[in-house]
Order: sequence, then structure tokens, then C-alpha cells
Amino acid sequence: MEDILINWSPQETRVAIVENGAVQELHLERTLERGLVGNVYSGRVARVLPGMQSAFIDIGLERAAFLHVADLQVHGVSPRSHLGEAAVPTPIERLVFEGQALTVQVIKDPIGTKGARLSTQISIAGRMLVHLPQDDHIGISQKIGSHETREALRQRMQALVGKPEDGAGGGFILRTNAEDATDEELATDIAYLRKTWSTIRERSFRSPPGTLLHQDLSLVERVLRDLVGEHTGSIRIDSKMQFEVLRAFGEIFMPAATAKLEHYRGERPIFDLCNIDAELDRALARRVDLKSGGYLIIDQTEAMTTIDVNTGGFVGARNFDDTIFKTNLEAAGAIARQLRLRNLGGIIICDFIDMAREEHRTAVASELRKQLARDRTKVTLSGFTQLGLLEMTRKRTRESLAHMLCEPCPTCQGRGQVKTARTVCYDIMREILREARQFSPKEFRVVAAANVVEMLLDEESQHLAGLSDFIGKPISLSAEPANQTEHYDIVLL
Repeated sequence: MEDILINWSPQETRVAIVENGAVQELHLERTLERGLVGNVYSGRVARVLPGMQSAFIDIGLERAAFLHVADLQVHGVSPRSHLGEAAVPTPIERLVFEGQALTVQVIKDPIGTKGARLSTQISIAGRMLVHLPQDDHIGISQKIGSHETREALRQRMQALVGKPEDGAGGGFILRTNAEDATDEELATDIAYLRKTWSTIRERSFRSPPGTLLHQDLSLVERVLRDLVGEHTGSIRIDSKMQFEVLRAFGEIFMPAATAKLEHYRGERPIFDLCNIDAELDRALARRVDLKSGGYLIIDQTEAMTTIDVNTGGFVGARNFDDTIFKTNLEAAGAIARQLRLRNLGGIIICDFIDMAREEHRTAVASELRKQLARDRTKVTLSGFTQLGLLEMTRKRTRESLAHMLCEPCPTCQGRGQVKTARTVCYDIMREILREARQFSPKEFRVVAAANVVEMLLDEESQHLAGLSDFIGKPISLSAEPANQTEHYDIVLL
């Protein structure tokens, strides 16, 4: 059974999903940095880029958002013609023009220097259904039962939705938790979603470009909508006010989950119950230790995330092949958990320890696939490459935990390493020589970190004296305790 712990404060909401005392997922939302995914805006086409088959859309954010032709739907019709899947899409320059008003939805948050990604194909999520106002399709989650069960649900939904000529409109997708829903529960969700869409449309007609027409639920509310399931034991929240908000929301949309809600009144902070703050710190570390003595090294870059598996101090198996196999098996479970904890997305490359036997490689891939099945985010596992690397992709919709909580080191600029004191000494000497060719001061004064000054006075003193003789100017040194190793100034006196 899973327990959900919610730590709320006016500036930040933190949610932890705990199973058997171990944190499985962490979700974080800051009031000033709330995610945009699901928000609907009134937008204006700022620029059309035929070469990229995309357009920049002004939705009132700091950076223009990005709309690709594949995410564009005009008058309910996709830009792809009806000549078959291989047909060439209609060019974007024939579908939109600069200054045009569009109702758009954010499907990816701004990440790094990239603006938000948009779609004109609006979808509104409810507790059991997702509403597609511009479509008439009834879809059923593939995770729901058998083919017969899905067909029976589809027929029930078609009866509840009604026909377009009856004044009803829009399509729906049944979420996994709708499998056992009654007709009354489904009808309530349909009515709520249609009313929400009607409100959005009315606002879009009278709102200028850049207006937020609809905002997705807060993290506290999304806990009930998205994270609570039959395996949830309890939902504890440490804010009385938010407990009441959550209970009121649950009574309308999730009556069954309301019984699991608890207001935590303990003296200890709620996250101290399972050492979640310590787990948060570990989720930001580069190294992850395994129980066997092995460890993972996780490196997040702009292009991809790499995960390296090492045996470390584990020597417990009968032979080396078994040691490697057991370490890789344990690593498979740890990798799947770290992906959820850190919210890692995009391309992920796992460098397991080389396995000589094919059955070991198959078993490790199967174990990883089994562990990834618990992930709420879509993961595609490609298997081992010819170089023995295991490739996968994980859908990225929000910033990773590290990008939300951290920033690049001001000393190393995110490289993860700094120049040695000796390297900086030589940089300083080259800089003095360069300055001496352009200027003729009475003296050069070097202001640098204490360890750099110490090396210039000791091991590099002969080279510094030689430079002073060569340029014919005195060079003085001043240690600045606040300076990091790489930071220095050369003052012309």
C-alpha cells in the first residue's frame, strides 16, 4: 500500500508517495513557479516559420511559445489531408498568419531557454475522463481490462455523451480509473468537463491575446485526481486550510478518496516521518549507493541523461559473472525509482556493467521493464545497443527535480569541476603579458584567491619574476579571501 504525504506552505507544496517506508515519487510546486501544462490561453501568432513548419505564439509569457504544425488543428481538422498516413501535411503558412488569434493549450512547460510548447487541440482532464472539445472520438485507456470490457465501456459512453445533433459535442477518453465507474459518476464528469469548456469558449470570445482562459488544478488537487488509486492507504496533509479545500474538492469529484484524507496534527514536520528531506538531498546527488555495495552515477546534460552502473565494493557472489548480474539486477530497480524521484525525461542511456551471457542481459532488461511499468509517465525502452548500452526515452512535460531546486555553480558554471591553482597562475601570467603589450602602467597588481597567490609566491615565484623582468614592470600580489580559485582581477596602477 502507498501512503501520500503532503507538506503545504503558502510558497510551496511538496508531495511524497511512500511505499513500505521508501519514497517512490516526489512532486513539488512553487506558487511563483507553478507549471503551465494544461493551461489554456488566448494567443496571437507572432511569427510563422515555414522552414521549421512552426509558429511562435504570444500568450503573455516572457518568451514566445512554440506551435508545430503537427499540433495544429483548424476548424476541427488536422493539417494532414485525408489521403492516408503517408500524405504530406498542409504547410503551416497556409493554415495560420501573423496577427491571427488562436486558442491554445500548453503541452510542455518552458524548459531552459526553450519556450512553452503549444497545441490547438484542447484537452481538459477530469477525474475519470479527458474531454476533447474539438473531436468526436470516444477513446478507452489500453490499461483497462480486455477488448470486450473496453467495447462495453465505449457503448456506455456513447449513450451518455449523446449525438451531435442532440446539441452534445466533443469527444472523450476514459482514464484507467473509470473502469468501475457508474453511469452517474461518468455523467457527472461529462457535465463538469462540458461546462468547463463552455466557460473557456465564452472567455476566449471577449478576452485579448495573452489572457489565461483556464488554469490546470493545483498540485494539492491533482493529488486526488491523478495520484490516488486502489493501492493508496492514506493521504495526510499538514495544513488545516488545504485539508478542507481538498475534502470539498474530493466530495465533488472523488468521494471514495475523501475517506482516506487525514489532517496531520503531529508535532514533528510531516516529511520527518519518513526522512523525506534526506531523500530529497540524495535525489540531487550524482552518486546513488546500492544496498549490495554497488552504485550508480547519474549525469544530467542538455542532450540526455546518462546512468553508469558500478560494482563498487560488492564481491558477494560466487563468481564475477554472478556479481555483475546481481549488481545489474539491483541497479534496474534503483534506476526506475530514480527516474520517478528525479522526474528525469528525454533520452536516457544506461551503461550497465558488461554481461558476457545473453540470458543475463535479457533478465536485466526484463527486470527494468517490470520496474518501469509502475511509472505514471510514459517510458519507451529500446533495449541494448551494439555497444551494450540500454536506451530509453521518458516523456518530459515538467522540469526535473534538479532543475527546479538547483542552479549552475557560479564558480565552475555547471561544469562540475574547476581549474587548478596552477592553471589559474598561468592564465594570470598570460593575461599580464597581453595587457603589457597594450598598456604601460607603473605596476600590475594581481587580486586573486589565497591559494593562487600562495602558489605565485612559492612554486611559481621564479616564473613570475621572469615575467616581471621581461615586461619591465613590477607585479604585486593581493589575496582576496572571498575569491574562488578561478576568479581574479589584474589592476593597472
